[in-house]
Amino acid sequence: MPYNSIISRDASNDPLVPTPVSAQIIQEMPASSVMLQRALQRRLSSKTQRQPVLDVLPTAYFVSGDTGLKQSGTQDWKNVELVVEELAVIVPIPEAYLDDAQVPIWDEVRPRIVEAFGNKIDAACLFGTDKPSTWGAPIYQSAVAAGNVVTAGADLSKNVAELGELLAKDGFPVNGFASRPGLNWKLVGLRTTDGQAIYQPDLQGRPGGTLYGYPLNEVSNGSWDATEAELIAGDWSKAIIGLRQDISFKMFTEGVITDGSNAVVLNLMQQDAVALRAVMRIAYATANPVTRLNASASTRYPFGVLRAASYTYS
Repeated sequence: MPYNSIISRDASNDPLVPTPVSAQIIQEMPASSVMLQRALQRRLSSKTQRQPVLDVLPTAYFVSGDTGLKQSGTQDWKNVELVVEELAVIVPIPEAYLDDAQVPIWDEVRPRIVEAFGNKIDAACLFGTDKPSTWGAPIYQSAVAAGNVVTAGADLSKNVAELGELLAKDGFPVNGFASRPGLNWKLVGLRTTDGQAIYQPDLQGRPGGTLYGYPLNEVSNGSWDATEAELIAGDWSKAIIGLRQDISFKMFTEGVITDGSNAVVLNLMQQDAVALRAVMRIAYATANPVTRLNASASTRYPFGVLRAASYTYS
């Protein structure tokens, strides 16, 4: 053997030296739920719970003369029903894959499950996608039905102000916004007639900012329907999320996973797999209380929609 013969590695593809893989997978932070951030949350002690909402306002009357009769008035409430439904998923992974992985697989899976739950909650509450039949009407469709709609035009700052005016006429304040992904970049350059910025981005690197001084959350978990709406404005204290059980995780090493026809899809023990089950129990409803400015429930709603300019009226 020549004196200068040595064992060396193939720089492009050496079978004995594995390519190093970073133990930290670089990826975007999982998007959270705008409903869980903005809506009013209630802890529920049972599957069904009623939330009283003002339905009839009292009326005062002038009394005629010194001895005139005072009239009686009334005030009444109606119930908004919160019905808890279960949201769940099972994620199975072969044990051999877990053993060979160079990253903590479950640490990567859990945030994505949380993101998936947020996607389902927002899609159901905002646009009615896969919404349980026991839940209240979705925000987008209800706002449109009440006539709280402005179609996006060339002047978005004016459009948002018009939307706020519609809600004010119903007797509701605007205390926050939810929007499609990327809308904040469209808003950055908008100014009032005296040059004041209507949108202020968050300078701490967090998502969102303020629009006309109120918080704006971009819905970036994949649930937003950009073909329908640019933005939803409203009084978010009137959207109610009932939490019966937060997300809970449970690991299984034995058991079977079946499909809808009871056919076995995976046998954990026989096929050397582990499964993580995530479960959440949650309810949703929107309160539409009577106001002095609009007594008609059919034309009154605490949310409004800035409809996408590309929307096609049917």
